[in-house]
Amino acid sequence: YWNTELCCVPFFLLSTPKEIAKNLLAYRYNQLPKAIENARKLGFKDGAALFPQVTNNGEECHSEWEITFEEIHRNNIIVYAIVQHAALTGNMDYIAKYGLEIMIALRPFWSQRVSFSQPKQKYVILGVTGPDEYENNVDNNWYTNYSCIQCLKMTLRFLEMVAQQYPDEYAHIRRITNLDQVKESARWRDIIEHMYLPEDKERGIFIQNDGYMDKVLESTDNITAEEHPINQHWSWDRILRSCYIKQSDVLLGLYLYYFYFDTETVRRNFEFYEPMTVHESSLSPHIHSILAARIGKVEKAYQLFL
Repeated sequence: YWNTELCCVPFFLLSTPKEIAKNLLAYRYNQLPKAIENARKLGFKDGAALFPQVTNNGEECHSEWEITFEEIHRNNIIVYAIVQHAALTGNMDYIAKYGLEIMIALRPFWSQRVSFSQPKQKYVILGVTGPDEYENNVDNNWYTNYSCIQCLKMTLRFLEMVAQQYPDEYAHIRRITNLDQVKESARWRDIIEHMYLPEDKERGIFIQNDGYMDKVLESTDNITAEEHPINQHWSWDRILRSCYIKQSDVLLGLYLYYFYFDTETVRRNFEFYEPMTVHESSLSPHIHSILAARIGKVEKAYQLFL
């Protein structure tokens, strides 16, 4: 699962010999040919890669189409983990020798997966499932769109760094990936500059996905104790029509890319989304706990930690 990059890689980077984290990254690199094969099966071309949602050998092992085909944000957390490894070890060698090849394989995936909306005059990403699996087959999931931007930004940044600091590795990667950096960089920058990111400017929040604000927005206090967890007591139709969130979505983006958002932005989004979150995923409480601590909600942070 993408839990590996979200949870395990940072844990091992910070608490044990860093070779363990490097082994987890190497596991993904060794499965890159399968990721390219997975994307090709879905109609992508030019060496585009889509890493599987669930795997033990590089092939997709998940059986639910709305997750297998649509939870594509998983590509971006792999790039995030590669960059996190460089940041916390202070060593660029892994990126130069292995990580950059993964980044480059994801670039044609996003180039082909985005669409340009004439009415919006923006790039959009349609038919996705974000981290919150209680909202599936939606358009413009904020986290997916935002993490796509960051994935492309990091690729551009490290392409330039590897070109300057590791010219031999850079030449090798360009050769094996058939990278036309000038042409493709222009395409990536256009996507970065013109990506659609849904937001509610009056509330000062980012919108989870198109259509979310059309729902009846109510707190989890309206769910009786007998109905928890809702995934065992409600029909999927009822869950999908509700406002209730399984796990961090907008808040996950604010957690991962915290250096781009001020405290008040985090506070507004936390206070809007957390009351509608049922935390029926292992990926949810710790993200919310950390964000609660960052905005001074210490008791709430401790409750979520427990």
